[in-house]
Amino acid sequence: MVRKKPLRFDLKAFLERAGDGRTILEPQEKQTLFSQGDSADAVFYILKGKVKLTVLSRHGKEAVIAMLRPDDFFGEGCLAGQHLRMATATATTNGAVMRFEKKAIIRLLHNQPTFSELFVSYVLSRNIRIEEDLVDQLFNSSEKRLARTLLLLAHVGKEREAEIVVPKISQQSLAEIIGTTRARVSFFMNRFRQLGLIEYNGELRVHSALLNIVLHD
Repeated sequence: MVRKKPLRFDLKAFLERAGDGRTILEPQEKQTLFSQGDSADAVFYILKGKVKLTVLSRHGKEAVIAMLRPDDFFGEGCLAGQHLRMATATATTNGAVMRFEKKAIIRLLHNQPTFSELFVSYVLSRNIRIEEDLVDQLFNSSEKRLARTLLLLAHVGKEREAEIVVPKISQQSLAEIIGTTRARVSFFMNRFRQLGLIEYNGELRVHSALLNIVLHD
């Protein structure tokens, strides 16, 4: 009797099709995927487009806490006992997002090592990023924090020398991310442009030379 080899789990194909607790959403620009205070019952994975996470204080002040891109997960707090959403997720471009029901993703993490490795790797990388963000807020100037945020958004140094960050990202959003005023962001953005470190004309392009601002003491 010839034993059949187990079918290889194709992660890429799996993440591109719906079924068994997985739904593909196609949000339009500015569409809300979930709101702060909603029931936390699913995890999301970005296939195409970009999403921002914002929080609203009890006094009505909104702040951007993350700008997400393809291959990022979000909403995973539901797996750690979070019953209500702590933030609002909004599409900043047209795109495609995979929605995993909580039971479906728990089943995947138990049964599919390839998917589990991808998910755990993302969560660990994000935790490292959160620690770096905290150090950045505690010890670095507004100028360095802005430079680091632009480099992270552009993924400069990983694939290309320069890359479009986020079309139409506002200086107010950047100010909220780094914890400063819009006026300070405007001042530093103009300085970076004069030095040839960034370009923006409707779209923002970041050059790897901006890293010198972060490394300079």
